[in-house]
Amino acid sequence: MEKESYLDKLRGKDKIRILFVCLGNICRSPAAHGIMDKFVKETGEENRFELDSAGLYGGHAGELPDHRMRVHARRRGYELTHRSRPVKMSDFDDFDLIVAMDNSNYDRLRGFAPTLEAEEKIVRMIDFVKGFPGYDYVPDPYYEGAEGFELVLDLLEDGCRNMLETLA
Repeated sequence: MEKESYLDKLRGKDKIRILFVCLGNICRSPAAHGIMDKFVKETGEENRFELDSAGLYGGHAGELPDHRMRVHARRRGYELTHRSRPVKMSDFDDFDLIVAMDNSNYDRLRGFAPTLEAEEKIVRMIDFVKGFPGYDYVPDPYYEGAEGFELVLDLLEDGCRNMLETLA
């Protein structure tokens, strides 16, 4: 992982604030948020982590996650109740880790980062995914069928589990 030294610094913090980001904040990032929230609670670490998600496109602001993502997530025991919101400049100050779902999200976030320190906080979700070789980003399932949503949940479960382990 290229950001290993920054992640090492986070391990020692009492509170780690993580923001998951995708394009519309209705599929991938709220799913990552919900999965990580459940994993954090299962490990008894809920007081140590603050989680949120946002999108680079504000057109879905205030909406629940995509119905199909909620259905697939619910089958796995995740309730996705987050309301979509756009990324704000204050997020670069408010969060310790900003997790991009794909390379386009990553590049845009880096372009928005107001400082080099803020840019250092931005990581790719796929860098935490270990069990799915051959994937170099978390694909957007919006225009896919059921298998697209299931794949995204598989990738995010693996990535969130490894992220939590890395930060523990």
